[in-house]
Order: sequence, then structure tokens, then C-alpha cells
Amino acid sequence: MGEQPIFSTRAHVFQIDPNTKKNWVPTSKHAVTVSYFYDSTRNVYRIISLDGSKAIINSTITPNMTFTKTSQKFGQWADSRANTVYGLGFSSEHHLSKFAEKFQEFKEAARLAKEKSQEKMELTSTPSQESAGGDLQSPLTPESINGTDDERTPDVTQNSEPRAEPTQNALPFSHSSAISKHWEAELATLKGNNAKLTAALLESTANVKQWKQQLAAYQEEAERLHKRVTELECVSSQANAVQSHKTELNQTVQELEETLKVKEEEIERLKQEIDNARELQEQRDSLTQKLQEVEIRNKDLEGQLSDLEQRLEKSQNEQEAFRSNLKTLLEILDGKIFELTELRDNLAKLLECS
Repeated sequence: MGEQPIFSTRAHVFQIDPNTKKNWVPTSKHAVTVSYFYDSTRNVYRIISLDGSKAIINSTITPNMTFTKTSQKFGQWADSRANTVYGLGFSSEHHLSKFAEKFQEFKEAARLAKEKSQEKMELTSTPSQESAGGDLQSPLTPESINGTDDERTPDVTQNSEPRAEPTQNALPFSHSSAISKHWEAELATLKGNNAKLTAALLESTANVKQWKQQLAAYQEEAERLHKRVTELECVSSQANAVQSHKTELNQTVQELEETLKVKEEEIERLKQEIDNARELQEQRDSLTQKLQEVEIRNKDLEGQLSDLEQRLEKSQNEQEAFRSNLKTLLEILDGKIFELTELRDNLAKLLECS
């Protein structure tokens, strides 16, 4: 359309339902290219998307527009000129963020361009407005000061005596100041209306040029499609061979799909076996770890048992030695008791003899 895209991406395009204003209506069956264009003749930025030869998005970016992210992969903006809301569904959050950044960048550029355009229009319209203001500063007539018969005050209408009409120099200063402010306000209003009309005229001229460009593009597309139809008609004689080849390919595809299904089932079974093997491996590792812990504990118990056996053997040896010593002491004690018995007997005999 005579313009070059400055940024392009792919997304699913939606528009708000004009009846409910709530539901989204898809305008593309699949993801299409959505591009930012710059129109150097109008100094504006546009968002354009084509589905074949049909323009499903043709939105001019204005400073009042806002692009809103409603989810991680979906964004929307309202176009008051088209009286609709556009929605875009992206394949990833990165693409959505990149599109939103470009929207904000071109929106700011559109705002700056609009401000510069308004400044130029104000500069060009200043001389004519000043001349109009000079015309308005001509002396006021009594009719313009006093107003019509309907606008005059009750005192004036009730006074029927003839009197001389007041001149401009006889007006009160406050009344003259009010009239001056009134015409200044009217002048400001005329300036604003003039600027709006100039902008509307420029926009209408640019729209006509844009429509001409779109018409030329549509004509080129129609010629291309016509050539394509002619080519297809030329190769229509090969339709039977293509159909038979297509049938064979369909059969081959069906066989491959069945084989793929069998392979997928086999893969699922192998995955399940692998999961079971992993569980068994984890159980084996757990049992091995427990067995190692039991072996370590057994070694500790064996060491404790060996120590206890040594201590028991030592205790038994000590008991044997104690018994032997005790037996020896008992034998000595018996000998001493026997000797004391004999000594007692001898002393008793000596006592009897004496």
C-alpha cells in the first residue's frame, strides 16, 4: 500500500462483539502478520493486518489510545474511529511485551507529531485571525450595544419617552470591558474551530489518498489472483493423476498414523516400565543403605560382644583366683582352729591337773 512496515509480528486477531460489547469474535482463522506502518505523507503511525486480501486491522495510532495487557499472551486497544476494540493473541509473553513497547513508542511519536502539526497550523492561521480581530475592533453601533428589543431590560422597554441614543463614548467602562471579553471569547472559539476544521480537512485528504493506495493494492491483488486462476486452469489436466497420488498419499499417511499410534503405545509402555524400574532401583538403594547401616551396627555389636567376653573371661579368672585364695585361707584357718582346739584341750587338762 505504498508503505513499508517498521515492525511486524504474528498473532491471532479478534474484535469485540458489536452487539454484546463483551465477547471476542475471531477475525482470522490462524495467526496472521500484524505490522506497524509509518505514513510519511500524514506523519501518522498505523497498525495494519491482512488476512489474504482482506484488511482485518487498519487502526491509526492516536495519543489517546492505550494498549492493555489482559493476560500473559493477550492484549487489546480501543479504536474510537473504527468504533471497535481490537484484541491480539500472541504465542508467547515476549512477543506481547515487544508489541506493547512498540505501541507505546509510536504513540509517543504520534503525540509529538500532533503537537508539531498544531503549532504549524496556529502559526499559519495567526495572520488571518489577527485581521479578523481587527475587523471586530471597529466601533460598535447602538444596536449591537443595546441588543434587540427582546434582549433589552424591562426599564428600557417600559420607558416610552423619546431620548437621544447614547454614543459609544457615553458607555460605562465596565460595560465596554464586558463586551470586549465577550468578543475575545468568540475569537478564541473561532480559532479553535478553525484549527479543528483544518485538521479534519488534512485528515480527509490523507484518508482519500490512503483509500486510493488501498484500491491500487486491491487491484494488484486481483490481477495476481487472476493470473493464479489461469495457472490453475492450465494444470487442471493433471488433476486425475494428482488425485490418485493424493489417495496413495492418504493411505500412506493412514498407515504411518497407525504405526505411529502403535509406537506411541510402545513408548508409553516402556515409559511405565522405566518408571517401575526407577522405583525398584530406589527401593534397592534404600535397602542397600539400610543393610550397610545394619552391618555397621553388627560390627559395633560384635566389638562390644568381644569386649564383654574378654571382660567376662577376666572376671572368671579373677573369681577362680579369689576362690583359690579363699580355699587356701580356709585351709590355713582350719589348721589354726585345730591348733587352738589342741591348745584349749591342753590348757583344760592342765587346769584339771592343778
